[in-house]
Amino acid sequence: MTYIFPGRSQPAVAISGLDTLFPVNRIYCVGKNYAAHIREMGSEASRDAVCFFMKPSDAVVTDGRMPYPPGTGKLHYEGELVIAIGKGGANIAANDALLHVYGYAAGLDMTRRDLQLAAATVGHPWDTGKAFDCSAPISPIVPVAECGHFANGSIKLWVNGQLRQDADFGDLIWKNNEVISELSKLYTLQAGDLIFTGTPAGVGPVVAGDRIELRIDRLPKLEVMITAS
Repeated sequence: MTYIFPGRSQPAVAISGLDTLFPVNRIYCVGKNYAAHIREMGSEASRDAVCFFMKPSDAVVTDGRMPYPPGTGKLHYEGELVIAIGKGGANIAANDALLHVYGYAAGLDMTRRDLQLAAATVGHPWDTGKAFDCSAPISPIVPVAECGHFANGSIKLWVNGQLRQDADFGDLIWKNNEVISELSKLYTLQAGDLIFTGTPAGVGPVVAGDRIELRIDRLPKLEVMITAS
């Protein structure tokens, strides 16, 4: 059996210090996971349920250049810690969840904010605002053996040298092990899945020519330039 046209290449992310690549299966994202960010977006923080959404696996950007997307006048950055899953499973207990982690990376959940807010106003999904081409820039993944886990630690983001986001993972509403556990109740996780864990306060717009720098303790910095096309 042959395909009617060639299939796409496997989306993948570099692994820090190794010549091998991490093949990307699915990209899951957590919304509303820092209280200060929830407040800046006009809502109240809650632990009633985790807010999950998805991006296509080929949305990963690994070369440091992201084209400004069509259909928006408000492209926003959201700096986030990314969990790379190395062992799949379903209904994973929170106490066992970190055993499923291969490593961590720094990532950007780039957002067409005007489209996201317009969709939310009429009760539509966030897909056009979140799940678009090149919307998931990411640094090389660092294995857990090298970086450990992230119960606490600094996450900071600059745009053109100006500090915009500055927080600590201790402020997460849903901790990493809880995120993995709750997600595994809804989907069977697979090795190769990425989980963007949510952004702190300080999100804002970028335009073509802007440079974003995201730094997370013990991880490679992520630098991304927004290009015109």
